[in-house]
Amino acid sequence: MPIIKSAKKRVKTTKKATARNAKAKKTMRSAFKAFSKSTTSKNHSAAQSALDKAAKKGLLHKNKVARKKRQLAAAAKKAGAKVEKKAVKAKAAPAKKAPAKKPAAKKAPAKKK
Repeated sequence: MPIIKSAKKRVKTTKKATARNAKAKKTMRSAFKAFSKSTTSKNHSAAQSALDKAAKKGLLHKNKVARKKRQLAAAAKKAGAKVEKKAVKAKAAPAKKAPAKKPAAKKAPAKKK
């Protein structure tokens, strides 16, 4: 057991993170099993969602997630399930500003007579 206070805290947080990661991995595996058992579009989207969550939490590398999603889509297509692509939210283009008006030209001071 650690003696230093910060090391004790790291042990606690590591246990919490391990439990959280194990739950997320189990959810992901169960989604894959459900998809392999019955290749429906509903199971396909659930498996893809589980992969996305795993990538967001840092459980899997983003390239591995992309590869797995591609494999899922290929398996779904082969099985004849209808694959629906999720719409990716595009960032709104910055609004174009109206061209700035040029400041009024200065008039030369009137000459005194």
